Amino acid sequence: MRLPRRPLPRLVPRTAAACAAVALACLPALPAAASGPDVAFRISDPRITESSGLVASRLHPGVYWTHNDSGDGPYVYGIDAATGRTVATLTLRGVHPRDAEAISIGPDGDLYLGDIGDNLDGAWSEVWIYRFPEPRTLADQTVDATRYTVQYADGPRNAEALMVQPRTGRVYIASKKEDGGHLYEGPARLSASGVNVFHSIGDVPWVTDGAFSPDGSRLVLRGYFWATDYRWSGDRPHQAGQLDVPVQPQGESVAFTPDGRALMFGSEGKDSAVWRESLSGADLPDDAAASPSATPSTTTAPGTSSGTSSGASTGSGVTAPKASAGSKALGFLLLVVFGLGGFYVSKVLRRGRRNG
Repeated sequence: MRLPRRPLPRLVPRTAAACAAVALACLPALPAAASGPDVAFRISDPRITESSGLVASRLHPGVYWTHNDSGDGPYVYGIDAATGRTVATLTLRGVHPRDAEAISIGPDGDLYLGDIGDNLDGAWSEVWIYRFPEPRTLADQTVDATRYTVQYADGPRNAEALMVQPRTGRVYIASKKEDGGHLYEGPARLSASGVNVFHSIGDVPWVTDGAFSPDGSRLVLRGYFWATDYRWSGDRPHQAGQLDVPVQPQGESVAFTPDGRALMFGSEGKDSAVWRESLSGADLPDDAAASPSATPSTTTAPGTSSGTSSGASTGSGVTAPKASAGSKALGFLLLVVFGLGGFYVSKVLRRGRRNG
């Protein structure tokens, strides 16, 4: 079956997203909403300037694993959500990532790093996934990883979202296109000796990251200004609705908290903030909805614990403006306005070079 697909405006200039991200970073702070996501922590490590993936640790409460985009190296960082500090740096032995875009965790506790980005949008015939056990001790260390070669049945493409299904261990990738991409399903078991062909199982919006809930009953896919919630049954997603997301300079990551009761939204940038959005009602995964739990406050005093099972604490005590219908419209407007601006500036520059 094909997933329900929300139409997105087609943008002519390829620089639109980058221009919009710059514009958002330069905009003054919007008024805070009465309720909404709050800052769980800030990534303080100066080495992490392009946090592109996020996943909660299974072995170490309150720790989240992240990594940089292209240009860093074979590194994965463990961040303590209580302080925002790096408590472990993992170096993948013999790995030379080209464009690492996503990280996920399997039912056996192994971490999966997706070297799946392709900024040339289909120039590379294959991409890779690196799999390695989550370390039992939090310390700087070198780890051995298994490399899996990936190709898409319908040809090369760019992607930034990789998700491992917690019930089956099957790997899924969502491709990234301005006018919508596809959700790809990998083989039942990945092979380290051959090529793993991923097949499209449906259409998805413009996706920068995704995550399964810990119980595997939900899949969330996010873009820069929106997030879509899917119920997972029969090994297929079924769209459930839209979720609120914070307005961020360049929203690149999403992860569930270990209890499944909240989402963590990350962004690229120096000292980037990771926002926490509580889930409730129909948005809760099955296991979280079935287990009684007090709903934690979304706003706490600076430097105090938020009381979540993720171990996160808020460093700002403020709530983020949500990407509601109005802010999504603002996002699209920014993409169009700044994209067209970049387009016409480039035309003027080319004309000047010709006349010179």
